[in-house]
Amino acid sequence: MGVYAALTAVLAWLAARRQKKGADDYFTGGHAMNGFAVGLSIFAAAFSAAAFVMLPREGAYRNWGLLSVLLLIPLLITPLLWHVFVPLYTRLGIRSVYEYLAIRFHPRLRRLGAVLFFGYAFGWLGSMLYTLVLILDAVMGLSQPQFLAALVGIGAVAILYACIGGLKGIIWLDVLQAVTLGGCVIVILLLAIGRVDGGLTAVIETGRAHGKFALADVAAGIKGQTSVWWVLALALFVYLPGYTTSQVTVQRYLSMSGPKELHRALTLNALVATAVYFLFMLVGTVIFVYYRQTSGALPALASQDQILPHFIVRDLRVPGIAGLTCVGLLAAALSTLEGGFNSIASVITFDLLDRRQTSVRANRVMTALIGAGVVGCALLAPYIGKNFIDQITAVASTFLGLLLGVYVLGMFSARANAGGAAFGLAAGAAGVAFCWLYPGIPAWWCGAFAFTPTLLVGRLASGLFPPPTAEQRRGIFFTQIESVKQPE
Repeated sequence: MGVYAALTAVLAWLAARRQKKGADDYFTGGHAMNGFAVGLSIFAAAFSAAAFVMLPREGAYRNWGLLSVLLLIPLLITPLLWHVFVPLYTRLGIRSVYEYLAIRFHPRLRRLGAVLFFGYAFGWLGSMLYTLVLILDAVMGLSQPQFLAALVGIGAVAILYACIGGLKGIIWLDVLQAVTLGGCVIVILLLAIGRVDGGLTAVIETGRAHGKFALADVAAGIKGQTSVWWVLALALFVYLPGYTTSQVTVQRYLSMSGPKELHRALTLNALVATAVYFLFMLVGTVIFVYYRQTSGALPALASQDQILPHFIVRDLRVPGIAGLTCVGLLAAALSTLEGGFNSIASVITFDLLDRRQTSVRANRVMTALIGAGVVGCALLAPYIGKNFIDQITAVASTFLGLLLGVYVLGMFSARANAGGAAFGLAAGAAGVAFCWLYPGIPAWWCGAFAFTPTLLVGRLASGLFPPPTAEQRRGIFFTQIESVKQPE
């Protein structure tokens, strides 16, 4: 762990030496990043420390339904990014994804979009940091003071790295962290299979006998977890808006030099993400088979998220493997935290302060304050949900569902305007409130209750207001050619 921390510190220092003055270089990498680095960075930013244990948990306790959601990233989300969202963003020359709302609707909606992003980002990063320390607790048996010290300490390291190198440093650190994650899961998988009598053949046979490889439960109803509806709800209302309307990911698209690098990055992200997600799910199924052979059932734990570290520490017992696991967890956590801090700071700079040029020192101070706020949110994470997927689903569905609704409204409705968008967002907020007031509605459907009213009411209410101007119509996807014509 010490060697890994030192290596990342060296990379951050090298990036800081090449840091230019100004917000543009600090937050967008000077629009000169290559597709290979950004592709791995997109994956590393999305793959948090909680996913490190969430995927094996699903493979051990349920089935591979979550993999169905993740497979829709290359099959559905990547084509939409490639052909719709990113070309429109780059054509408009925006630095923040919420700048789109000012172009298409009104500057006030830009600020509202930034506020919604803050709610999502602070909740997401805080939940992830708390879950990471919870996992380390399962590995090292921390006391309460040690637990708090680890939480604050990891947050401080992430703040330091995020402040030093800007987006360039974060992206190159993400490359190291993506490689570390891939190597870590391969080592753990090979060692785990070696502990199963019959090896991979026994894993496949036992897994198939217990329905572990099922990608969706067709018989389950609309409220059933791992059902087809659950897969669609998570893909459309959690992952899709995360890839298209969150500054954390869009910031990386905007850091590249042109379409060729963009396509390379999106393709690489889809391939790497699919492979790593598959391997982590397989690790969970291997753990299930191992415990079926040795004790007949999975162990009773305080949290199902602890199944991977419990197996590594109590049953795998290979010298150095616990340290390797912690390194993998740190790699996942640091990449997510660093990128999140920088993205929030960029939104404050570009969208709230409306500045294109700020000093590197001011950017670093702002990033540090944001990191401190995330550490504070981490202390509140256990009050959101019982495990990470509950937490992130509740947070992402609430904030990103509203954002996706207003973006789809603006891109695909030529009649949509600022007044209609405001009414639509109010209706979406009411839909979220209704979802929260009725506990019987699963958390993964909150996004639908946010997105659908925003889109439908926004389109209908737009008829009450004047149509958009020629300048605003630049933000409509299907009228790109028409929108650049000068009004007669």
